[in-house]
Amino acid sequence: MKVRNLMTKSKFQLVGSLLRPENLRQYKTEIEHRDDIQYPFYDSFPGYHETETADIKEIVAEQKAKGIDILTDGEYSKSMWHLDFVWGLKGIERYIADHGYTFKDHDGGQYETRKDIGIRITAPLSGKNHHFIEIYKLVKEEAAGEDTKLTVWGPAHAYTELAVFDRLAGPGQVYETNEDLKKGLIQAYKEFLDDYKAAGGQIIQFDDCLWELFDESNPASFYTEGNASLADLADEFVAINNEVVDYAHELGLTVWTHNCRGNYESRSAAEGTYEAIAEKFLRDQHYDRYFLEWDSDVAGDVSALAALKDKDAEVVLGLLSSKTTGLDDEKRVLDLLEKAATVLPKERLLLSHQCGFASCDSGNELTIEQQWAKIKQGQEIAQKFWG
Repeated sequence: MKVRNLMTKSKFQLVGSLLRPENLRQYKTEIEHRDDIQYPFYDSFPGYHETETADIKEIVAEQKAKGIDILTDGEYSKSMWHLDFVWGLKGIERYIADHGYTFKDHDGGQYETRKDIGIRITAPLSGKNHHFIEIYKLVKEEAAGEDTKLTVWGPAHAYTELAVFDRLAGPGQVYETNEDLKKGLIQAYKEFLDDYKAAGGQIIQFDDCLWELFDESNPASFYTEGNASLADLADEFVAINNEVVDYAHELGLTVWTHNCRGNYESRSAAEGTYEAIAEKFLRDQHYDRYFLEWDSDVAGDVSALAALKDKDAEVVLGLLSSKTTGLDDEKRVLDLLEKAATVLPKERLLLSHQCGFASCDSGNELTIEQQWAKIKQGQEIAQKFWG
């Protein structure tokens, strides 16, 4: 595979999302409780567009001032890390569902997320003229020549949610089979990538938090219900991602991925180790850079990185936590970096938090000041390890 990675200036990287300021969150909270409005919702809330634009300009400037070398909008334009992308596709209708997603609460119980997660397919999907492109153009302009990236829901994860979880294909529906839905969704992604490239896009990052569900030891695994037919889903999952990634490469884009176990208000959704899935999800996917979650022992041993030995891909080790208020254990992070460097060359490794600070607009349970202190610590640890 041809190396398409940029000359990253910093060995510390941001996954993408940052805590939203209160003036922006007020609008986002209103959006969450209404489904009589149309994405991107500007027409329904006077002042929202202007507030979002001003806050995006400010966060791009702040990232530059604090030494972040790959700039984003902090995901300020999103309500949730994933669904905004499909909301912006032609043929999608959003609604408030009967229940939200289920996450693991701090006490081990269940924690329900926001409920505006319902999706209907009302017409053939299209990724043309997506609102994300307008947001990216703003970021690129504010970046003033600095490198930028755009974070988007991974195509296979999107397909799995629409086809497998929500069952949005079948007789009488827009797509009568899962295969038809898959083809339509992949085409929509390709159309979106065409527009992204035309807008000057360089790096596309596909975010994805389903890989660990293919680990049979995960209590939430696909396999816990004894449905053997889902075993084939892993191959289909990787094939979907690779078709979109390969197309992005043909366009000349650099393609990264971020994988975690879900992140919502400092809570996670799943367990599962990288060792159990490394051969399929690390070795066989065609990404140029992998952001991986390793902020706890749940992820297993970094020896799983051996699956990438024969690839040119880089790995961003998410050894730091964006979920906690305090600074991370520096010795633990440095020890794991040293161990990882015995598996893959040190120059192919980078450091990050396991996930962004605000995968959804409510954000993790820490302050903006604590967020930047944790980012500064990550930069300092990276400097100590790589020099």
